[in-house]
Amino acid sequence: MSEPLLVLNRVSKNFGGVQAVKGLSFSVNPSEIVGLIGPNGSGKSTSVNLISGTLPVTSGGIEFAGRSVNHLNISARVPMGLARTFQTTSVFPEFSVLDQVLTGCHTRYGLSPISAVLRLPGSRAEETQQRRKAHKIIDFVGLSDVADQPASAISSAQQRLLMIGTALASEPKLVLLDEPAAGMVAKERKDLSRLILGIQEQGIAVLVIEHHMGLIMEVCERIVVLNFGQKIAEGVPAEIRANPAVIDAYLGGAH
Repeated sequence: MSEPLLVLNRVSKNFGGVQAVKGLSFSVNPSEIVGLIGPNGSGKSTSVNLISGTLPVTSGGIEFAGRSVNHLNISARVPMGLARTFQTTSVFPEFSVLDQVLTGCHTRYGLSPISAVLRLPGSRAEETQQRRKAHKIIDFVGLSDVADQPASAISSAQQRLLMIGTALASEPKLVLLDEPAAGMVAKERKDLSRLILGIQEQGIAVLVIEHHMGLIMEVCERIVVLNFGQKIAEGVPAEIRANPAVIDAYLGGAH
């Protein structure tokens, strides 16, 4: 069995006197789909921000691809192969869908900015290659019909797919999907499930942070459950569905 791609070892995060995450440990293997779930206020968003490098850890360690990333910010983690989306749609409204995806390619440009400014042959060839890659990603996420439209003109569900496409343009080993199904109707969630499984088929691991349990149970091989900043359960979907601690956390002890 290959080594885990992402490892959290007793990670904690304090905000003043509030401990938002407490001794969290779990891992994600290469090409694995893992779910991270929990009630509101359970520490999911903080955990994602710690993994992505948006926030520094207070204690504990995070390793990615065999290397400690505790002291690396988000801009240093993306070139290593760690990409993410956000709970709220985050796009450049005046950019076309194609231009938005091309922004995700910038970490994979090998030539210098001077080369691009001078329009040297190597730079033009690289730009052509990246645009070809961007079109392929747009087709993969199902946005070919709106590739030339402004990002602000497409639907909220399409903007979420666009965020995923932008993340994939950085050629990640692991992509963090933060509530990707928010605001989607049933058919859109079904298409999203197929997309997530398609990402896995490309050899990319996925960590899905989501409230919609149907989506989580459908696509995830393992699920980690948080409550009040602590891990209360971890296992395959059938185990999580029947776990009394999980049921209690979501529904209350009376159930």
